[in-house]
Amino acid sequence: MNQIHHTAIVSKKAELGNHISVGPYSIIEDGVVIDDHTVIGSHCYIYSGTEIGKNNQIFSFCSLGGLPQDISFNKEIFTKLIIGNENIFREYVNIHRSTSTERVTKIGHKNYFMGSVHIGHDCVIGNENIFTHSCVLAGHVQVGNKAFISGLVGIHQFCRVGDYSIIGGLSKIVQDVPPFMMVDGNPAYIVGINIVGLRRAGFSEERRRNIKNAYKILFRKQLSLSNAIEILKKEYSKNEDLELLIDFIESSKRGIVNALRETSEDD
Repeated sequence: MNQIHHTAIVSKKAELGNHISVGPYSIIEDGVVIDDHTVIGSHCYIYSGTEIGKNNQIFSFCSLGGLPQDISFNKEIFTKLIIGNENIFREYVNIHRSTSTERVTKIGHKNYFMGSVHIGHDCVIGNENIFTHSCVLAGHVQVGNKAFISGLVGIHQFCRVGDYSIIGGLSKIVQDVPPFMMVDGNPAYIVGINIVGLRRAGFSEERRRNIKNAYKILFRKQLSLSNAIEILKKEYSKNEDLELLIDFIESSKRGIVNALRETSEDD
């Protein structure tokens, strides 16, 4: 049922599902779990503690579940990387497992990781995100759903990236990126809302307009963040999109990326 190239090294203690393909010179260690219809290219290395779901595509030279790049990590403990279904990992993607048995590095479903993307230890990634070439996530970063992270972006440890946000290429992210926002620069600023992403995701004109109005209240009216949030709570009670935005901001521990004040209020 499975197609394992004769040069691949697959541990007898690995658990493989059905219709799995493993290319030349790939290595799969003890305890790895791989579900049905996953394709692994040549020269890949899947380390112990890695669990991979169904219908994933793993291209050549990927490294999944390796030791965390944390000098305090105890190599004697067994930690995990858990990957969902229908993800694409292009060439040279590398993802590290967690640093603690109390948590895992986790990848959701239907994410696209382009070439040379790095996902550090203890990161938690949601669903349907796009990570373009050579973007780098430090440890403990959280990414929501349907975010777009452009090439050569660097994200500081413990930062969060909200749903439907977009980060421009070469950006330096040291604080949280709120949902729906467009962020760019080094250091990064909020430059508007991710209007193209919202349209592609099927947001109605009314939903986009409400998010745009919230953006203006938060970042264009020269209000304190706490006052702006109170206004949003009064004007948009029971609005799911803005509740998501407010909850994200209020739960931020690192603070959120600032807005670029020179941007026009009509943006």
